[in-house]
Amino acid sequence: MAVKEKSASQSAQKTLIGTLLVGGTALGAGMLALPVATAGGGLVPSWCIYILSWLFSMATGLLFVEIGLWMKPGANIVTMATVLLGEWGRRAVWVLYIFLFYFLTIAYVAGGGDLVHQIAHGSIPMPLAIFLFTLIFGAFVYLGTKVAGRVNAILMAGLIGTYLMFIGMGCMEMKVEMLERFGWKNALLGLPIIFTSFSYQGVIPSLLQYLNRDARATRMAIIYGTTIPFVAYVFWDMVIKGIIPVEGPLGLYAAKSAGQSAVAPLANILTNSPVVLVANFFAFFALTTSFIGVTLGLLDFLADSLHVKNVGMRRIALCALIYIPPVIVATINPTIFLQALGLAGGFGCAVLLGLMPILMVWVGRYRSSYGMRHEQLFGGRPLLVLLLSFVALELVIELITEIF
Repeated sequence: MAVKEKSASQSAQKTLIGTLLVGGTALGAGMLALPVATAGGGLVPSWCIYILSWLFSMATGLLFVEIGLWMKPGANIVTMATVLLGEWGRRAVWVLYIFLFYFLTIAYVAGGGDLVHQIAHGSIPMPLAIFLFTLIFGAFVYLGTKVAGRVNAILMAGLIGTYLMFIGMGCMEMKVEMLERFGWKNALLGLPIIFTSFSYQGVIPSLLQYLNRDARATRMAIIYGTTIPFVAYVFWDMVIKGIIPVEGPLGLYAAKSAGQSAVAPLANILTNSPVVLVANFFAFFALTTSFIGVTLGLLDFLADSLHVKNVGMRRIALCALIYIPPVIVATINPTIFLQALGLAGGFGCAVLLGLMPILMVWVGRYRSSYGMRHEQLFGGRPLLVLLLSFVALELVIELITEIF
C-alpha cells in the first residue's frame, strides 16, 4: 500500500511539473500585447476570443499527444511530419519553425530594446538599447542550458511576483465604466496575437517523454496547464482596459499605431504611480523569459538541423545567426513589436501548431494504419473540420490586418 501511495504521489508531482511547464511555456511577452491587439473590443468580446483560443490550443495540444503516442519515443515535430506527411511535411515544418521563431525573436528584441529605452527615460538611443538587451540576455543563452535555466528560473519568479503585485495594485486604479465597451470586430482582429500567446505545443514531445508517455497524465497537464495563461490573461486584460482609455493620444489605439505594448501608455495615464514601476518590471521579466526560451530552442534546432556541433566557435556562429538578423530588423523598424507578434501568430503558430497537427491526425486516423489508437480528442471528422475552420478564420484575419 505504501509503495502504491508513493508511486501515486510521484505521478501527481510529475503531472504538476508538467502542468507548470505547459503554463510557463505559453505565458510570456505575448500577453503584453493582448489588450492593445484587442483595443476597442471591450472586456466581454475579448474574453470570448480568449476562450475560443484557449480551447483551440488545448485541442491541438491533445492532437500532438495522440501523434506522439503513434511515434517512437523521442520523436519531435519534424519526425512526426515526415512519417505522416512525407518529405513535403518535413520541409514545411522546418520552414515554419524557422519563420515562427525568428519572428518571435524579432518581436522580443524590439520589445526589449523599447523597454530599456523607456526605463532609461530616453537617454539610451533605441539602436543601442536593442543591442544591449540582445547582448546581455543572449550571453546567457550562449553559456548553455544550465546557466540559461537558472537565470530563467529567477526571472520566472520575478514574473509571477510582479504580475500578482500589478493585478493587486492595478485593481485600485480601475474605472469599471471603461469595461462596458462592446466591439466584436475589434476583439476578433486580435486573434493572430492571441494565437501566439497561447502557444506551447512545441514542448509536447518533451512533456510526453517526461511523463513516461502516460496519456492521462499528459492530457491533465495540458488541460490544467493551458488554464494557467487563460486565467492570467483574463485578469491582465481587465486591469489594463480598466485603466487605459481606448481613444485619445494616450490610449490603446495610439499604442497600437505606435507598435507598443500595453505597458507603454501606463506611464502617461498613471503619472508617478508605483503601478507603472511594477508594470515595467513585469514587462521586463515577461520579455526576457520569452527571449531566453525561444532563442535557446532555436539554437538547439539550428544545431540539430544543420548538423553543427554546438560548442566553441561554432556555437558563437550559431548565436550570431540567431541574433544578428533580428537586431538589424528591429533597429531598422523599432516599432515592429506588434507586427512581428502578429505575423508569428498569424502564420507561424496558426500553420505549424494549428493546421499541421490537424492534418497529421487526419492522415494518421483515416489514411494510415494508426486508426483511432491512442485517440485523445473525441469528435471525429466533424471536430477536425471545425478546428480547420478556426485556423482558416485566423489566417483570413491576419491577411486582412496585413493588407489594411
